[in-house]
Amino acid sequence: MMELKDKRILVVGLGKSGLASAIFLRKKGAQVTVSDVRSVEALANELPALLDVGVMVEAGGHGLLTFRRQDWIVVSPGVPLDTPELAQARGFGTPVIGELELASRFLQGNILAITGSNGKTTTTALCGDIFRASGQPTQVGGNIGVPVIALVPASTAETWNVLEVSSFQLETIVEFHPNIAVILNITPDHLDRHGSMENYVAAKERIFENQTVKDFLVLNAEDSESQPMAGKTKAGVFWFSTRRPVRQGGFVYQEAVVWRASEQTAAEPVLPLSEIPLKGEHNVENVLAAVCSAKLAGISNDVIRKAVGAFRAVEHRLEFVARIGGVEFYNDSKATNVDATMKAIGAFPGGIHLILGGKDKNSDYTLLNPLLKERVRAVYTIGAAAEKIESQIAGTVDVIRCQTLERAVDQAASEAKSGEIVLLAPACSSFDQFENYEHRGQCFKQYVLARQGVDAWQNVSA
Repeated sequence: MMELKDKRILVVGLGKSGLASAIFLRKKGAQVTVSDVRSVEALANELPALLDVGVMVEAGGHGLLTFRRQDWIVVSPGVPLDTPELAQARGFGTPVIGELELASRFLQGNILAITGSNGKTTTTALCGDIFRASGQPTQVGGNIGVPVIALVPASTAETWNVLEVSSFQLETIVEFHPNIAVILNITPDHLDRHGSMENYVAAKERIFENQTVKDFLVLNAEDSESQPMAGKTKAGVFWFSTRRPVRQGGFVYQEAVVWRASEQTAAEPVLPLSEIPLKGEHNVENVLAAVCSAKLAGISNDVIRKAVGAFRAVEHRLEFVARIGGVEFYNDSKATNVDATMKAIGAFPGGIHLILGGKDKNSDYTLLNPLLKERVRAVYTIGAAAEKIESQIAGTVDVIRCQTLERAVDQAASEAKSGEIVLLAPACSSFDQFENYEHRGQCFKQYVLARQGVDAWQNVSA
């Protein structure tokens, strides 16, 4: 554990993790300052909780002197590490860590950490359900919405802490050490932040850098970026595949998910594919990764099968919203990169009216073209990336520029025929027009449900 009493610690960025970190540190006796580029007015919701516990707040920008007078700096995931003030602090030898690293110094119990370009949230939520169903004390957090630092008070030596971790969080680890690490897949994402695919892959690989021979690493046998990682880790490697048997791990065989504990053991059936309630082959991969994690934690097949069968899509991930006039509306606002959008399109046989756009992440939208030709009736573009998207998919499908999400919903709904799909799978981040992807997804649902006179915040089921 870190010694925190009377240490001068700066928290940079006041998102969920920054706010939780600042309060945690202050309660541990540290002298805490928070620095955020947003104005005092923009931080109105966060300031009372900070001031109540004696945290000093610097708003409206970062001061160089503020960064020099610290024993430690805790940086929020959304703050780039090449921010000049952070670069200067590192130059002076000030340790810079993230909330994930801070929490890991105090978190008790076992850690299952899940990363990947796509599928992290679904797999993390599913693992949480399986582990809880087994009767083991289980907490779920991280990039899924609950800061890891918020899990510390309730953690015990028997707890399983199931964490979704992002490349941004992994950039700032030092000692973070999961007992089971899962890398679902790696496809181009966040290149505007990382600068190159090589840097992005390197950030993901950090999930296993502190693992030992007593730990486990779960990898996707069909993912080209993940395969070389097996030779870079000390941990025992287990694989998952939807296409072929693996030496040890989970795979699909005769329309069932099966598990093989080692090369010397026979594969055992865990559950039929027909019992997986989620759409798309990518969700079969997510289930396989969850099965591997659960089996490595000693959970029985019966528990896994029941928990998978009872699982429902996470909000904003291929979430069914409504059926209006025979047209089905799906919210996949979490599809913030091209690969995620391709997986969303692939979950439906055709007749798709696709809403694309938002803030570009230096993505290549030409990768969508084969699927657009095959399955999409029309594309409705929104946000700052609209012009780039239109130029890269030109000639493949009808494109209608709508600028706003509300207009896109109205236009797609008017064009779609009974039996067709309206799908929000933007392939972009949300930060040009929305607070985050959750806000974008909620707005989408609000606009859809308003068309049938249903209160936007009611729960709707198929």
